Amino acid sequence: MTMRVMVVEDDEDLRVAISAELRAAGLEVRTAADLAGAVRVAGPLACAVYDRMLPDGDAITHVHRRRQAGWAVPVLFLTARDTLADRVDGFAHGGDDYLVKPFAPEELTARVLALCRRAGAGRPSVLRHADLEVDCARREVRRGGVLLTLSSREFAVLEYLAAHPDQAVPRADLLEHCWDAEADPMSNVVDVVIGRLRRKLRAPELIHTVRGHGYRLAAS
Repeated sequence: MTMRVMVVEDDEDLRVAISAELRAAGLEVRTAADLAGAVRVAGPLACAVYDRMLPDGDAITHVHRRRQAGWAVPVLFLTARDTLADRVDGFAHGGDDYLVKPFAPEELTARVLALCRRAGAGRPSVLRHADLEVDCARREVRRGGVLLTLSSREFAVLEYLAAHPDQAVPRADLLEHCWDAEADPMSNVVDVVIGRLRRKLRAPELIHTVRGHGYRLAAS
């Protein structure tokens, strides 16, 4: 499975160079030039790389707010600020790593890959969101403490959504991770399974449609 990374950098030349380096390492890269663009980047992420000072604000404040909302994607900050206080501030507000400019591309790639691996290894065996519990080890799902009966496909889709809460997950990602390679990307199999899940999960609704894109697991 290809790991997806987001690069948020307003310097176009640097953004292109970083993206090329990460793609050469086998990563899928999504990019944004500012914080507003970063919010619009869809799909689950293994890691996010933020330039600290962006045209529409300080990335540290932005990441801190997203952390408070439950966002758990590992974050690497890029910055020209190299004092101890700056580095401590970055870690204190939700950063997982901090790299000072100028930097060697090989070091950036190594740090991003390490964060991606850490994220994959650190996923809990029970995923909780609102009153939903998805036990990945036992392959059991409970809503409000009540055990639900799901098919293997329904469980796979719900597990994937629960592993990426509050993120817009494209239909293509669900198709790639929850079906085999023979699945027709133009079919409506994802929508059918989502419909069955919604009926079994009942109200209040947890799986929301992101129009023209896919689905998001969220309490509201």
